Amino acid sequence: MKIQNIFDYPLFSLGFRVFFALAGLSALILIVLWNAIVKGELSADNYFANNSWHAHEMLLGYSVAVIAGFLLTVVKNWTGRPPLTGDQLGGLCLLWLYGRIVPFYAGLLPDVLIALIDFAFLPVLAFQISKPIMQVKQFRNLIFIAILLLLALGNGLMHAEILGLVKNSAGFGVELIVATIIILILVIAGRVFPFFTERGLSGTLIIRNPLLDGLAIASAALVFVMQLADISGAFLAIAAVIAALINGARLSGWYVRRIWYVPLLWILYIGYGWIIAGFVLTALSAYSLVLPSLALHAFTVGGIAVLTLGMMARVSLGHTGRILKASNAIAIAFVLINLTALFRVLLPIVIPDWYSILLYVSTLCWLAAFALFVFVYAPILASSRIDGQEG
Repeated sequence: MKIQNIFDYPLFSLGFRVFFALAGLSALILIVLWNAIVKGELSADNYFANNSWHAHEMLLGYSVAVIAGFLLTVVKNWTGRPPLTGDQLGGLCLLWLYGRIVPFYAGLLPDVLIALIDFAFLPVLAFQISKPIMQVKQFRNLIFIAILLLLALGNGLMHAEILGLVKNSAGFGVELIVATIIILILVIAGRVFPFFTERGLSGTLIIRNPLLDGLAIASAALVFVMQLADISGAFLAIAAVIAALINGARLSGWYVRRIWYVPLLWILYIGYGWIIAGFVLTALSAYSLVLPSLALHAFTVGGIAVLTLGMMARVSLGHTGRILKASNAIAIAFVLINLTALFRVLLPIVIPDWYSILLYVSTLCWLAAFALFVFVYAPILASSRIDGQEG
């Protein structure tokens, strides 16, 4: 009897399958572990300090898994070249997985080895994506390679402080990673929001505005550069308000009222709205009217989490040959992930005395949202396309 290689199964036929599955599972496991650590129910030796581990894993674990799955998949559409599949894709997944595990072997493995294993993933991913792009000379798409390398730089800065190579660089690294992911989202939004809206709403034509697209990304980048340069006060507030207004105008240019009948669309628009809210809260935090952590979580729990959940749901259906319609369970997951952000970001401003309760409810909503995603999409990601095509 012939034994099938594990990497020959559909889960390893295209990047989005295995990395979206890993992202969904990690979103559950990481938050369960973090909740146990915060409550003092779990104490484990870790290469990272607790807060740094949480930030590192949500950004460079969960978020980067989604980014990897998306980029490894769309590069095939861009270039027409065969993507990374099978054992090579499996090897890349194992490298990501080792990065999640080895920090718990602090004291057993050298710190330098732990850092190298974790750091290696993004440069390797950038190299694999750059090969087909360079082969067809699509130099415009090299921006995504630059973004991946910026993420690697932020990761390197976190490791550099832990290894004692640089002082006080980890916080800067986290800020750089968040900024880079948000810029990546804004770049991708300009490519997919109009397309997804036209596909999802028959008879709809979205007019592209390249100038507004460029201004939206540039204004956001300016805010993040000012934060990285430790510029606050009026200058940061003005820049953040401008970024919110320009990105709001960009989003409204794509908006069609009928999106509210299509969960796969409204989840994306609301996710973008959380990024705009992040700029508004950044302006308020520049005058110490709200905590900077609320602006940070508007970008992360709101913008990144909401948009990545929506993108994983939409991309997984499209690339497995299924009808582009969210199930009732996934529509509920979309509501829950937005409630996660609401309880984590906005309600603490209104009722700060309830912060502990709000954080607990936010955690429950997060776990419920991703549990639904894993339950619905694990069989989809692990099975062949229903139309018989490759991928």
